[in-house]
Amino acid sequence: MSSPSLAGRDDGPAIPILFQYGFRFFFLFSGIAAVGLLGAWLGVLVTGEWPEHAVGASAWHAHEMLFGTVVAAVAGFLLTAVPSWTGTKAVAGAPLMALAALWIAGRVAIFPWTGMPEPVAAVIDIAFLPGLGLALARPLVAAGKWRNSAFLILIGLLTAANLLIHLDWLELLDGGADAGFALGLGVVLMMVTVIGGRILPAFTRNGLGKAGLGVRSWPMVERPVLVLTLALIPAAMVAPDSVVTGLIALAAAVAHAVRLAGWQGWKAWRSPILWILHVGYLWVPVALSLRALHALVGLPAAAGTHAMTVGAFATLILAVMSRASLGHTGRPLVVSRLTVAAYVLLTVAAVARTASPILPVEWVWAALQWSGYAWVAAFALYLVAYAPVLLSPRVDGRPG
Repeated sequence: MSSPSLAGRDDGPAIPILFQYGFRFFFLFSGIAAVGLLGAWLGVLVTGEWPEHAVGASAWHAHEMLFGTVVAAVAGFLLTAVPSWTGTKAVAGAPLMALAALWIAGRVAIFPWTGMPEPVAAVIDIAFLPGLGLALARPLVAAGKWRNSAFLILIGLLTAANLLIHLDWLELLDGGADAGFALGLGVVLMMVTVIGGRILPAFTRNGLGKAGLGVRSWPMVERPVLVLTLALIPAAMVAPDSVVTGLIALAAAVAHAVRLAGWQGWKAWRSPILWILHVGYLWVPVALSLRALHALVGLPAAAGTHAMTVGAFATLILAVMSRASLGHTGRPLVVSRLTVAAYVLLTVAAVARTASPILPVEWVWAALQWSGYAWVAAFALYLVAYAPVLLSPRVDGRPG
């Protein structure tokens, strides 16, 4: 009998469970990054300690939430979805270990207390996304899945966003960090828009059975949603505070809200594994509305930014990771009370962090702290519930 830490593949020698499928490593380490990196940021806020020659603390925090936590979850999703889309073998074993090593090396290189020279740290950190793109390109191109190959372009744009940020940190491109973060957030929103449009109506319809017959996607809404979301990327990069950008964000918010209404998420209130997807997507029109209010009436930009990142991105990441971890390990799609508690805590974190820039000044510090504590608790509960799942073989005995 094989070791419990190993699993056999039908076509080769045993491979450690963690590297049997992309979701296992990257969903686990996305959760670890969410706890560790946000915990480190809370420590900075409380103590005020920061290495003298490191990049700015806020810039590091924003970078690692995006290129650490979010990108790990994106990698886990795509490395799991692409084999399903193409009918090809999953990236596993040594190639997956190499990708994992690149991602970890990037986190170590960027960690401010490591003291690594910025040119070296930049090269190490930037390397992961091109590696991910190469791993995904082979099956997508070989299978002729040109529609899904658009994700390779998005990965390329994320790489460009990371490059812009590092060029600014190297003092080679003034304003590169602002443009890079705008591009990175816009690309992730585009991924949410595309993937959400595929999985939310399908999962809701399947989960509700006959009650889900009214769940639908309207063709007249789908194109405007995609076009407006895409148009917001260059607008936010070039003129983030302009009236034009505000109007695009407002139109996109309306389009996303209409789209979400067609998926009839209120019918899923008895099923946490479904309603959390709708809660996560609801944050998209909320964030875009706040983004519009920033450009049009001067609402603090941080409100819209954190509605998007903590609200939409993190909630959908937690929702998809918890669901996919069950489904791809042969377990029933029923979440535990720990997972529901994680959903609730992350929603509390999102509300508190989004509201903090517009609260009375004497409440801001408490809102920042408690949103951080709720975030850490949410992902800690995720790890307690799902680390055993991700580190164990499939319950149905199948490889993967």
